[in-house]
Amino acid sequence: MRRVETEVCIVGGGPAGVMLGYLLARVGVDVVVLEKHGDFLRDFRGDTIHPSTLTLLGQLGLREEFLALPHNEVGTLDVVVNGTRIHAVDFGALPAPDDFLAFMPQWDFLNFLAGKAAEFPSFHLLMSTSATGVRRAGAAVTGVTATDAQGELEVVARLTVAADGRTSTVRAATGLEPRQFGVGIDVLWFSLPKPAAPPPPTLAYLGDGALVLTIDRGDHYQAGSVIPKGRFEALREAGIDAFRDSLTAAAKPLRGVAGALTDWDQVKLLSVQVSRLDTWHRPGLLCIGDAAHAMSPAFGVGVNYAIQDAVATANALAEPLLTGAVSERQLAGIQHRRLPPVRAMQALQLRLHAAIGRPPEKPVLANPPTAGQRAALNLLVPLIRAAAPRLVGRGFRPESASPLFTS
Repeated sequence: MRRVETEVCIVGGGPAGVMLGYLLARVGVDVVVLEKHGDFLRDFRGDTIHPSTLTLLGQLGLREEFLALPHNEVGTLDVVVNGTRIHAVDFGALPAPDDFLAFMPQWDFLNFLAGKAAEFPSFHLLMSTSATGVRRAGAAVTGVTATDAQGELEVVARLTVAADGRTSTVRAATGLEPRQFGVGIDVLWFSLPKPAAPPPPTLAYLGDGALVLTIDRGDHYQAGSVIPKGRFEALREAGIDAFRDSLTAAAKPLRGVAGALTDWDQVKLLSVQVSRLDTWHRPGLLCIGDAAHAMSPAFGVGVNYAIQDAVATANALAEPLLTGAVSERQLAGIQHRRLPPVRAMQALQLRLHAAIGRPPEKPVLANPPTAGQRAALNLLVPLIRAAAPRLVGRGFRPESASPLFTS
């Protein structure tokens, strides 16, 4: 069997895996990243680059080059509830210059980051290479077994990082089982043209028992419809026309463009789940990103939290990897740092799911709102505006690159 030896084997070429590989290679740690696909091209992946990630790219000297790539910038996000527009999030409250969301196809972000990593001789990206299991020496993980176009190979590593998503092969091979939290919704994703006279950037429309998402992607919307879990087949049986009608009843600005949705093949089902490991590590192994904690699409923070995991891991392990062995205590320290913000955000996501998973018997707001509802909005909306930019844009514990990576 072919054999590759390295310091760190990272399984999964998503945001967590490629960012960690880049950071470690930047300081001379030999890294092999395995990505099972032949490219990064995937539809309806998390395409949101949050302010904290922009700040990180600035610390690494990559921000301006990154922002020269085609992308869309959004400074505010509104929510429309039964015809009432609520100005919920204004990222202008964050420190400049990272006071906006950037929307960029994830494959462009990953290609950019992998390209920068490839400038370092200690970075090795193996595409079309699937991990099949782990190597062991006693209780310790010492790398992975894998397959590529040429057949079987093994990657021998002092540290293995599972960054291969919510269905992680590496995690399963080590017996780590995530705890599942019940989620009563799924999301249907699809693309729609933007109206000729588009409204202000609007994250969601809530009305007539439907919740419709519209993420501004410049020349089109990445749109979504939140549905009760398990209802997709019933919607298909009712027909695409009925589905379009439900979208436009809730999101009236889509009436002129919903006709572009003509076939269920244009619709992708995302089965929403929220889960996390109680223990993220074994001797020689660390799980990060979705392999450690699957986030729901609520607030669009999954990519941001995966990248923060990668930064925290690099900050903690770069020097030990350069000078000696990595202990399980150090791996546990990464979980100790990252688990509280993950747990806090998942709690918020689950609260939101509980609220939207039970369609109200009557509209949340009258149209127009009653005097009492207007008074409540006047009290609540400023509180939301004060908290949301930081919680959504930066997270509960944003991570900064240590001086080792920025000097």
